[in-house]
Amino acid sequence: MARVMESIDVSVPVRTAYDQWTQFESFPQFMDGIQEVRQRDDTHLHWVATINGKTEEWEAEVTEQTPDQRVAWKSATGAPNAGVVTFLRLGPGQTRVTLQMEWQPQGAAETVGSALGFDNRQIKADLERFKEFIEARGEATGAWRGTVEQSATS
Repeated sequence: MARVMESIDVSVPVRTAYDQWTQFESFPQFMDGIQEVRQRDDTHLHWVATINGKTEEWEAEVTEQTPDQRVAWKSATGAPNAGVVTFLRLGPGQTRVTLQMEWQPQGAAETVGSALGFDNRQIKADLERFKEFIEARGEATGAWRGTVEQSATS
């Protein structure tokens, strides 16, 4: 499995950063290669992305969600992947967003790309675009303040 952890400090309150992250359908606006994210219900998402020039689709499940603290997920179909994003209040208008992911590279190109650090650079760039997106807006495009508790089967 490939793993990455990247953090970025954003100049918005923790609630604003968290609320924006829960707007999964806005991910194509700041995540390179993500064409569409459809939220099917509170915990199920359908993803469409271009990876190495190929369109990939998969289902993911939010396995844990605590307002203003964390969102965790895992894939239900497609290439195995899972992760967690956490939100740390640094001050009244400052938040550290940390994204941790792991996935199974598919094929030689993804395996080599991961080994060369392409994945880390991609995730770092996505977080930088998230920072630009949320700081330019100053407020979230929406919010979901519900809680999802990790189950024994997650």
